[in-house]
Amino acid sequence: MNLPRHAVFPLLEANEPLFKRAPSVDGDGQILSDFMMLIPGLREKPRQLLQRTLDDIQAVLACFQEVVVFAELNLKLNLLWISMRPVTGMRNEIAWAVQNRVPEAKLISHI
Repeated sequence: MNLPRHAVFPLLEANEPLFKRAPSVDGDGQILSDFMMLIPGLREKPRQLLQRTLDDIQAVLACFQEVVVFAELNLKLNLLWISMRPVTGMRNEIAWAVQNRVPEAKLISHI
């Protein structure tokens, strides 16, 4: 199965809408689950603190690499989008892990 490795990177302007970039199914055709986290004030952080936050998010997602298929951080909106395989309870576990490393991150929506 050739799934894209998750990537977290700031996007100030995206060329395509997120629904076109984020996968909706995995390589086996299984529907993915999505959720968003708001990180207030992220884009206003000094560059060093912003990089530390990005590193923290990347470290968390690396712990869930078997479940997380896609992640994108939109700096313009201070929004983290995560697409994952639907595993019971895993969405909350990932969100709590992000909040543990980035306390200002708030779970705002999940599908």
